[in-house]
Amino acid sequence: MPAFDLPTRELERYRPDVQEPPDFDGFWRDTLKEAAQTDVLVSVRPAESGLRLTQTWDVTFRGFVGDPVRAWYSRPAGVGEPLPAVVEYAGYGRGRGLPHERLTWVNAGYAHLLMDNRGQGDQYGNGGATPDPHASAPGGPGPAARGLLDPRDYHYRRLITDAVRAVAAVRALPGVDASRVAAVGNSQGGGLALAVAGLVPDLAAVLVTAPFLCGIRRALDLTDASPYGEISTYLSVHRGAQEAAYRTLAYMEGVSFARRAAAPAHFGVGLRDTVCPPSGAYAAFNRYGELTGVDPRKEIHAYPYNGHEGGDAVQVRRQLDWLGEVLEPGPVNPQPG
Repeated sequence: MPAFDLPTRELERYRPDVQEPPDFDGFWRDTLKEAAQTDVLVSVRPAESGLRLTQTWDVTFRGFVGDPVRAWYSRPAGVGEPLPAVVEYAGYGRGRGLPHERLTWVNAGYAHLLMDNRGQGDQYGNGGATPDPHASAPGGPGPAARGLLDPRDYHYRRLITDAVRAVAAVRALPGVDASRVAAVGNSQGGGLALAVAGLVPDLAAVLVTAPFLCGIRRALDLTDASPYGEISTYLSVHRGAQEAAYRTLAYMEGVSFARRAAAPAHFGVGLRDTVCPPSGAYAAFNRYGELTGVDPRKEIHAYPYNGHEGGDAVQVRRQLDWLGEVLEPGPVNPQPG
C-alpha cells in the first residue's frame, strides 16, 4: 500500500512528547531487582541440530520472578575462544523454533542466544517451549491485551524482564566475552531489544528493525493490524478502559527506553509498514540516548517502498557489517579435531 504515516522529512525530525509515568524508573528497577534474586542459569544441555559446523545447547534460564525461560545457545563448532555474543528476540506470536533455523549470527562468528517468548509460539514458525504461568484479567486472543489494565499484570512486563535476564544468561555461559553483548530483534523482538538497551546500561550494541511498542498511542490511532489491533479490539469491548490501558502501556513505551539507552544503535524501518508504523521507530531513534548525557553512535536505514519486512536480507547484511565494526569480533579459529 502507499505510504500512510508522516512524510519522510517530518519523520526525520519527529520528536513527540512522551507521557512517562513518574515512577517509570522505579517500576523497572523493582521489577528487575525481584527477578535477579536467584542465579540466572538453570540448565545448559547439548542439543542435536543436525549441523556439523555449529554447536547448540538447550538453555533454561530464570526470567521474570525466577520463571524458567528456554533459549537456544549456539556457537561455531570447535571454537574455544570467548566470542562476542548476540542475544536475539523473536517476533510476535513466534517461539524459539528449532535449533537449526536462525544461523546468521553464529555463521558470522558470534555466540548466539535466541530467547523463547513466554506464552507465545503458536502463530508462526515452529513453536515455543516456554509457558506463561501467570494469571491475568481477561484479555484478547493474543498476549498484547493480556493483563492490559494493570502494568504489574501485563504480559510485556514479564517478557521485557525475560529479555533483560537473557543478557545476564548469555554472559554466564561458557565461551562468551561478557563485555561484548548485543541485543537484536525485529518487530516485537525489536521492541524487546530496545527495552534491553534502556535497562542494561553496559550493553555493547543494539540492532532494531520495525520495532513494536514504539509510539504506542499514535500507532493505535493509525493501524488496526495485529498486535496493535488486539489492543484496539479489547478496548472496543471494554469501553471506558482506555485510560487504564494507556497507563499500562506507558510503562512499556519503547521511546522511553530509547531515551535511557547509550549503546551504539542500528535501526531499520519500512516506510509503508502498517503493522508497526514508521513514526514509532523514528520517535525512538530521534530521542535515543537523550537522558544519558552522552551522544551515542546511531544510524537508521529507511526503505521507502517496503512494509513490515523492512529491508529484509539487505538490512541483515547492513547489520552484519555495522556490528562487525562495533564489536570487532575478529577471526574465528576452530581447533583441529
